[in-house]
Parts: sequence; structure tokens; C-alpha cells
Amino acid sequence: MSVIDHLVAGPEVRGVVADDQRLTGDDTGAMAIEEAPRPSMTRLLHPHVEQRPGGVPVTTPVYQTSTYELPRTPEAAHIASAVAPSGYYTRYGSPNNAEAEAMLAGLDGAERALLLGSGMAAVSAALLSNVRAGARVVAQTNHYTAALTLLRDVLPSFGVDVALVPQESLQDAVDDSVDVVYAETPVNPAMVLTDLAAVRSAAPRALLVVDNTFATPYNTRPLDLGADLVVQSATKYLNGHSDVTAGVVTGRAELIDRAWETARVLGPTCHPFEAWLLARGLRTFPLRMARHNASGHAVAEALAAHPRVAAVHYPGLPTHPQHDLARRQMSGFGGMLAFTVESPEAALSVLQHTTLARNAVSLGGTETLITHPASLIFAHGGTADTVDAALLRVSVGLEEPEDIIADLTQALDHR
Repeated sequence: MSVIDHLVAGPEVRGVVADDQRLTGDDTGAMAIEEAPRPSMTRLLHPHVEQRPGGVPVTTPVYQTSTYELPRTPEAAHIASAVAPSGYYTRYGSPNNAEAEAMLAGLDGAERALLLGSGMAAVSAALLSNVRAGARVVAQTNHYTAALTLLRDVLPSFGVDVALVPQESLQDAVDDSVDVVYAETPVNPAMVLTDLAAVRSAAPRALLVVDNTFATPYNTRPLDLGADLVVQSATKYLNGHSDVTAGVVTGRAELIDRAWETARVLGPTCHPFEAWLLARGLRTFPLRMARHNASGHAVAEALAAHPRVAAVHYPGLPTHPQHDLARRQMSGFGGMLAFTVESPEAALSVLQHTTLARNAVSLGGTETLITHPASLIFAHGGTADTVDAALLRVSVGLEEPEDIIADLTQALDHR
């Protein structure tokens, strides 16, 4: 036998037995090869796990499953037809979602909450579930950039009449002919406020939807001021650790059920692990927000005193043009602020020279973030030219406020 023949020959020729074969002998002493029993796929798919003594987990485990075995009774049909069942199919809901939703509804003082895969999923579900062709929507000219695209481009393509009006006079632009009013307060990035009670009074028949991401329910409770639905990016302060993308809609049960039906069709699922992380973050939410409020105010005051800062946009400062409204509507002023320097070039210089504050979008995490909205946040949707290029936005984190102030000060002082 040649070397090549030996190399390519089967295991019985080479004297090597393959893993799934075994040698057996007959009464003449000759050796034969039999196939060994293969592992059962059925047993692999349905392992028997012995129940062992133990307690109940203190923290809800992650239900990392896409589907659930249902009982072989009429109860299965009841589960399948329910709104947001927590044990049917994960696009419909999950035990982890249900836990986070209960916490979120409690924060907002709402009957029910719907957890979705992003803040824009929440905005989209809230609006799309309540408009039809011919409906009239009034919203602000200032909104989160993707929400503006939805209002300005997407809804009109469905035959919805959308009017965008100045934020400060939103209450003057609504009346009983309006079907939906969409507001955001404070707005990104200039920290302008909407008088929610005044809007509610001016349009008592309209459905009032409020984006409360910047204020959070710790500082503003829109449902108490007349809102019907509240939307928030749970990615931000609600989770608070920059490791989750999620959104939430809260409000009356029948409105949340309607939003769930829309989300069931569009499919913006918040998966169990993200819901679990969100519930973990919510457990420290009040503690974190107290720190964000205190540090945000300290940083705003320090920036206002700096000679290279032209203006600070923070509703907690007496110099804010809507400070009186902020004091009526908000119980705290948060960790979000913006400030304007003398030129776009000066803004970019500050951005380049911070060392503690990180150049990143999003907000509400433990770390301080700084960003240039005109070039980084409003790059999509054709709205960059509406944002002052000399403005910088800061999400004040949980570091020592003196360290945050020192970092921003040295960046401002850099020549």
C-alpha cells in the first residue's frame, strides 16, 4: 500500500477506529466494525432536569425564550387573544416586559404601560394608533429630530394633516377641531418648555401626547397636567446606564391596548434581556435623578458665570425665559442643559478639549456627555440649519460636580 493509499484509506485499514464506530469480535477471532448508537436528537431537545430544593429568585430571571408552551385546554385560545400576554410569544410580551411595565406605569401614575424597542417606537406607536387619513395633528416646530421626520414627512404621506407651530405658543394654535396634539417638554436641545396645562385647556377634546424624556416622571408628571399619553425614551434616564435601547408609552388602559395592537403589527419588540436591564436601572432611578438634578443645577450656574459663555439654556436658572413655568410645572430641573459660546469654531474647540465629558449622543447615563447638536444630532431630516451651530448640549452625569465643572472650564479656557 502506498503512503497516499494509507492516508486516504478508511479507519479499518489504517488500524484506527472512528469515533462513531466500535470493534467487535466473532467466534473465529475476526474483528468487525459496528456503528455505535448515536445520541438522540429528541433527548437533546427535551432534556430531563431533576427538580432540586431551593427558594424563589429575588430578582426576576431573564426569560430568554421566543415562545411558550401553552396548555392543551381552551385557556390557550384565551392567552393567544389577550393584549400583551406575558407567556405566549415574545413579540407580544414577556414576563420581563411585564415587570418593567408595571414599574413604569407606577412612575407615571398611569393605568398601564407599553414597553417597546426604542423611544421612537414609542412615539410611532402612540401617534400611529390614534390617527387616520384626514385627522388633524398640531405639534411643535421643535422636537427630537426623528419625531420631526415622522410628523413632517411620514404622517402627511398617510393623509394626516400636520401643522407645526412655535412651541411657546402651542396653546394658541389648538382648538376643538384638533384631533391630536403632540408636545415635548423640555425640548431637545434648547430646553424650551411647553405649558401642558394651558394646552390641555385650549384643546379639551384633542388627544394630548407628551414626550417627557428630558424631564422624566421624577420632575414632571404630564398625566397629572392633562396629558392622555406619555412617551419616553427609556434608553435615557429611566435605564440610566447607557446599555439599553427601549421606549415606553403610558396612559389609560384602552389607549395602551390600542398602541399595543399597532406595535404588534409593526414589531418594535423590546427583548427580555433589555427589559431586565431596564427594570434593574429603574430600581435606582430616584437616587440617580436626585443627583442629576443637583449636579445639573451646579453645572448650569458655573457655566453662566464663565466669560466665554454667551447663554445657558437650563430651566432651573432664573435667567431662563420660562423659569416661572418651569417652577410651576416641574419639581426639579434635571441634568440636561445647553450653552452657547461666541462662535461655531469656539463650540468645536470646547468639544475637542473636554477630557471627562465624552463626545457622544444620547443622554441620561452615569457618565457626562457633551455633543454638538447642529452637526451630530440633527444631521438627518434636514433640520441642522435650525439649530445654532455655536450651541453645545451637555448631559450631566453622576461624577462629582466639581470635576464636571473643572473639565468644562478648562475646555472653555483653552485657546
